[in-house]
Amino acid sequence: MRIVIQRARGASVEIDGHVNAEFQGLGYLILLGIEGTDTLEDVNWLVRKVAALRVFDDENGVMNRNILDIAGEHEGTDGNIIVVSQFTLFASYKKGNRPSWLRAATHDISVPLYEAFVQRLSEAIGRPVGHGEFGADMKVSLCNEGPVTILMDTHNKE
Repeated sequence: MRIVIQRARGASVEIDGHVNAEFQGLGYLILLGIEGTDTLEDVNWLVRKVAALRVFDDENGVMNRNILDIAGEHEGTDGNIIVVSQFTLFASYKKGNRPSWLRAATHDISVPLYEAFVQRLSEAIGRPVGHGEFGADMKVSLCNEGPVTILMDTHNKE
């Protein structure tokens, strides 16, 4: 399982002209890619890392606060986190110029793990987590704060 987590000052995801999720203020936009070998263990590991990740500034301007620490300071309609499915995070580009997504999980694996990630992250932060729609054509917007962009991969935990 692979994520791109972006510290944002506002983000939204739109599907068919309708805003499916949005927040204003500080939070995360998370792009989530799922590989065929991923399991609930990967979901749990990522949820723990995301909930505890300290990338928000404290009173001294040091990245020392996590998403739980800023809860309530910057309210949004979706708990200040939006998760969007992103199978292209597993693009293989070694041969030729057209990427292949053979490592990306099929729908029967991806959908339940995507839904579990959103649900467990919501439980971990004690607030709703906004999300896109798996497999939909989405328009994703954010104002990357910092910018701070971090890659996490459950197959590379060190």
